[in-house]
Amino acid sequence: MTEPTTPQSCGVVAILGAPNAGKSTLVNALVGQKVAIVSPKAQTTRARVMGIAIEGDTQIILVDTPGIFEPERRLDRAMVAAAWDGTDGADLVALVVDGKGGIGPKVHAVIDSLRGRKGRKVLILNKVDIADKPRLLGHAAKLNEALAFDETYFVSAQTGDGVPELKAALAGAMPQGDWHFPEDQVSDATDRMLAAEVTREQLYLQLHAELPYASAIETEKYSEREDGSVEIHQQILVARDTQRAIVLGKGGQRLKEIGSRARAELSKLLGVPVHLYLHVKVNPKWEEDRSLYRDIGLDWVD
Repeated sequence: MTEPTTPQSCGVVAILGAPNAGKSTLVNALVGQKVAIVSPKAQTTRARVMGIAIEGDTQIILVDTPGIFEPERRLDRAMVAAAWDGTDGADLVALVVDGKGGIGPKVHAVIDSLRGRKGRKVLILNKVDIADKPRLLGHAAKLNEALAFDETYFVSAQTGDGVPELKAALAGAMPQGDWHFPEDQVSDATDRMLAAEVTREQLYLQLHAELPYASAIETEKYSEREDGSVEIHQQILVARDTQRAIVLGKGGQRLKEIGSRARAELSKLLGVPVHLYLHVKVNPKWEEDRSLYRDIGLDWVD
């Protein structure tokens, strides 16, 4: 007689918050490996990134959304729309707040928008490793006064403090049901999309404030060679000649360094050697290219 198997559970958790709250770092920590790019720059995440975490017999589908802010451009509007779309059909919405940075207008704007939303909502105060504890507790009290959260958690996505407890709690809140993805799958992003994101991450990490958000990565070619390695050709799109010069650097050294680090990161993530070829192209109207939005994973917003 076969032993009865434990029923599986599976559900969706939408990760919301203002820019730079640490949402992507938290998703990576919950999954146990990198599925979303991270930089100190706000609004790094542009599209919905789905991370898949396993806790016992439960599969947690984590939707890492762009930070919610006041949109000014078409790209901004598409990013904010993607954030709210990410909550559709979620079994639980988690609001991530920077515990060190505190509660500003952007956090209150998200809370106001969540107030009429049905379903379970939890509060996650992040960066507890660098936050003042009394101030942290004050933030928790004020936020729960503004919106009655079902639970409040204190974590550091960077150090992992509190993450196992949060993961177990999220798993416990998921409904019974079959898993939606194979056990070894950690994200819904294709390797082609991942390659573009890793290069964009290096742009942000190496250029910091030198290059504003008027840049995007277009993957022109992604193919496997006979030896198992991967060949990738990408265009770094910028709006002006001055921005192209910034990306290239003196004698093209900045671009070489961006490519070198992106290649190393991709080789690690894909598990195969990577041949990465980068070019910088000036296109003042790249934000009006519908096909580029599709490649990024965003819907066109009028």
